[in-house]
Amino acid sequence: MGELLPCVEIETGRPVRSAVIWLHGLGADGHDFEPIVPHLGLHDLGVRFVFPHAPRRPVTINMGLIMRAWYDIRGLDVGSDPDEKAIRESAAQVAALVDRECDRGIGSGAIVLAGFSQGGVIALHVALRNRETLAGAVALSTYLPDDPKLEEEKSEANGRIPVFQAHGLYDPVIPLVLGEQARDRLQALGHPVTWKTYPMQHEVHPDEIADLGIWLRERLPEGG
Repeated sequence: MGELLPCVEIETGRPVRSAVIWLHGLGADGHDFEPIVPHLGLHDLGVRFVFPHAPRRPVTINMGLIMRAWYDIRGLDVGSDPDEKAIRESAAQVAALVDRECDRGIGSGAIVLAGFSQGGVIALHVALRNRETLAGAVALSTYLPDDPKLEEEKSEANGRIPVFQAHGLYDPVIPLVLGEQARDRLQALGHPVTWKTYPMQHEVHPDEIADLGIWLRERLPEGG
């Protein structure tokens, strides 16, 4: 295993019994979603939030500027021509973080993979293929890229893990229709999807965080 991605970590207290590995979007970093932890309402549970920093790489759609990105975006049609090599490299790095949580004593069934935008692409890629059953996956303002290999690579252990999926009604970056297509494909694969939309663009809504907190509480072990 290579060197692990650097991460921001927050523990909500008590003995840590579960983990949420949360991946940021293009050009952000692991600090991006750090402020939402207190608003999830999980302060009475022992949850370790892990917010990794994506590697820096040139991004074609941003004139080749080097920024934190899980993979390259090559054109305006974000769902097509995926950067499969970088997606798989990033997925392997995130899978290593899942393994580390298991090594720290967190069972895979108490680990949730979450991501926003292209971070959600990687979170779903890893969750659907992970060999050990996870607690669930969170896909915020994201999509599933063209990937004919998904059905054959899909993990039997995670064949029916629940997914919380949310999207902005007015998202100009990843249109709502791409989120709907991802939802439909996930459901066709057998995943129970909690689908939510909010009056927002490519961002996060307070009601979304509240709904996600409820969903997480139903799937993470209680303290005690």
